[in-house]
Amino acid sequence: MCMKVFFAGASGAIGQRLLPMLLERGYQVLAISRSAQRAATLESAGARAMLLDVYDAPALHAALLEFQPRWVIHQLTDLPAGLEPALMPAAQSCNARVRREGTANLVAAARAAGVERMVAQSIAWAYAPGELPLHEEQPLDLGAEGPRAVSVGGVAALEEAVLGARPMEGIVLRYGRLYGPGTGTDMADPRLAVHVDDAARAALLALEWGAHGVYNVAEQDIDVSSAKARHRLGWQPGFRLAGLSA
Repeated sequence: MCMKVFFAGASGAIGQRLLPMLLERGYQVLAISRSAQRAATLESAGARAMLLDVYDAPALHAALLEFQPRWVIHQLTDLPAGLEPALMPAAQSCNARVRREGTANLVAAARAAGVERMVAQSIAWAYAPGELPLHEEQPLDLGAEGPRAVSVGGVAALEEAVLGARPMEGIVLRYGRLYGPGTGTDMADPRLAVHVDDAARAALLALEWGAHGVYNVAEQDIDVSSAKARHRLGWQPGFRLAGLSA
């Protein structure tokens, strides 16, 4: 196939695993990065890469209008390399800004370019307390306070922008806690884990087969239920990307 995909966040933990899957399937991928070094790495992997800051709305609009992709993948985060635990608290506000402002710019540019579908990364631990396992229709924890309020607020803004971008079809994947190559840990959270390769596979399935809405993506139905992703996307945990290490 020769479908065009605009990829924001291809250098992240999930993005590095998802990009080779897209290229293997024959997609023409334009991946953006703020780093010249990362852009060069994306080019060497087989994608077309562009130096672009998601906060530069006019440049983002121009890039999407010129490339004319059918689909957009939004895996943008602003987190420390390897998700270093000691640096995560300080990164929280930066990551929330990407979810609010970066997403808003990306959605506006995608709609202007006539994009048909966007698949976006979210998290599965932003729900309000409720009976477990939590399902997608249950509310986010919008009454949270302190640092959690910053994170949940960013998540809520991202999801509202993506899901409300009609006629573009918005799909949100609420991932469990990542482990595996590039995530900073090989230890799975016993209640809310998803391997980074399974997360990438879920994004590919959502891109090709998904329908508008929210999907939990976690290995076990303990804190959240991933039944919707299994039934509607055909997603199952246990996938590993052959021949690609950390």
